[in-house]
Amino acid sequence: MTVTRKNAPGALSDAWMESSREAFRGDDKNRLAMNAVTRSDVTDVAMCRDAFNQINHTFSHMVPVEGKATSQAKTGRCWLFAALNVLRLPLMEEHGLEDFEFSQNFLFFWDKLEKANYFLDSIIETREQPLNGRLVSWLLANAVPDGGQWDMFVNLVEKYGLIPKSAMPESHSSSQSLRMNRLLLHKLREYGKTLRDLHHFGESLISLHETKLGMMSEIYRILCIHLGEPPTQFDWCFRDKEKNYHAYRNLTPREFSEVHVPGLIDERVCLVHAPTEDKPMNSLLSVRYLGNVVEGHPVRYLNVPIEVIKKAASDSIQDGVAVWFGCDVGKRFHRDLGVMDLELYDYDLVLGTDTRLDKAARLDYGDSAMTHAMVFTGVDIEDGKPARWRVENSWGEKVGEKGYFLMTDSWFDEYMYEVVVDRKYVSEEVTNIRKQKPIILDPWDPMGALALA
Repeated sequence: MTVTRKNAPGALSDAWMESSREAFRGDDKNRLAMNAVTRSDVTDVAMCRDAFNQINHTFSHMVPVEGKATSQAKTGRCWLFAALNVLRLPLMEEHGLEDFEFSQNFLFFWDKLEKANYFLDSIIETREQPLNGRLVSWLLANAVPDGGQWDMFVNLVEKYGLIPKSAMPESHSSSQSLRMNRLLLHKLREYGKTLRDLHHFGESLISLHETKLGMMSEIYRILCIHLGEPPTQFDWCFRDKEKNYHAYRNLTPREFSEVHVPGLIDERVCLVHAPTEDKPMNSLLSVRYLGNVVEGHPVRYLNVPIEVIKKAASDSIQDGVAVWFGCDVGKRFHRDLGVMDLELYDYDLVLGTDTRLDKAARLDYGDSAMTHAMVFTGVDIEDGKPARWRVENSWGEKVGEKGYFLMTDSWFDEYMYEVVVDRKYVSEEVTNIRKQKPIILDPWDPMGALALA
C-alpha cells in the first residue's frame, strides 16, 4: 500500500499548483506561446527572423578544393568520414579529380575488429574489478561503439592503410550498423563473461589471452559477413578532369596510403578546450580505456584556450588546409538549414526562460560534450577576426547548402571542443605540451565522449 505524504518537505502543494495556474493564465503571452508550440515544433516558433536573414554561405577564405558532401547514413562514423574528407582534398587537387572518396567501410571494418580486441583485452585487465563496479559496467556498455577520436583514426591508418571507396564499397551494415552492433555487443558480453569465469576458476593470464584470440577469429568472421572482406590488393583506375586515364595496379592499402597520402597525419596535433577546474589550461589530457588499437597511440589532448584553437583553425584554412574538428552539434542548431548560431532561437521570447549554464558548467553537469566530428573548409574574416565558419558535414547533400553548414563565431566559442591542425599552426610552447605527463581522465569524463552523431 502506498502512503501519500501530503505535508512532506519538498512536495508540490495544492496552493502552489493553484498559484502556478493563475500565473500562467494571467499572462496572455504564455497562452499565445502555448497555442503556437502545441501545434508546431518549438524551434520553428522560436526561430529569430533577424538571425535567419543573416544566413549567408559566402566566405572570404576557403580551401582550394571541395568534394561533394558524403553520407555516413545511419551510423556513428562521423569521425572517420571527417578525417577521410580532410585527407581526400589534397589527393583530389594533386590528381586533378572532380571528386573522390576513400573507403569508409574499410576503416570501419578494422575499427570494429580492433575495438572488439581492445574490449576483451580490457576485460582481462580488469578481471579483478567487481562486475557491478562503475568501470566494468562502463566497459560492458561501451564495447564496440561506432564513434571515435582523431588518434584512433591515426592508429587505423598506420596499421592498415587506406583504399579508394571503389575497392571496398559500402555494405548494408556499414550504412545501417544497428543490428550488426547489437550482435557484436551480445557476443562480446558473452566472451567477457567467459574470460572472467575462466579467471575465477584459475586460468592463467597467458591462457586467457590465447582464449581471446580464438574469440577474435569468430568476431573477424562476423564482420566479414556484415561488411565484406577487406582487400589485400587492388587497382585504382580513374580519369582526371581533363579526361586523362590513370591506372595504379596491384596496390596494397599501406602502399596506397604511403604513396598517395604521404605525411598528411604525421605532423598534426589535437587541441581541445575544456575550461573546467579539474583540467588546467595548457595541460596534456588522456582518457583511460578510450582507444581501439591495443598497441596504438593513446588518445592525447592538448587543453588550450579557445583563442589558440580558433587562430590555429583560421590560419590553417587561410593556408588552404582543411581542419578536422569536434563539437556539440545538437545545440542551437537547425539541421535542414545547416546553421549553428547562438542567436538562431529566441527561447526567452517564447518560453520566458533560457539556459544559463556557461561552457564549464555544461561539461561538469552533463549538459554538453563533444558529440560530432566535421571539417572546416572556409572562414569569413571581418576586421581581422573570424565571423563565420564553413563546415563540411557527412549527412548527405539534402541538408544545409548541399551538405555544407554555417557556424557563427560565437557558437564556436561555446560548443567547439576540439580541432586537429598541423603543428606549424601552433606555437612551440603549445606543441611542447605533448611532453608533459598527461592528466588521466576517467572513461566517463565528458572529454572521453566519442564523435558519433
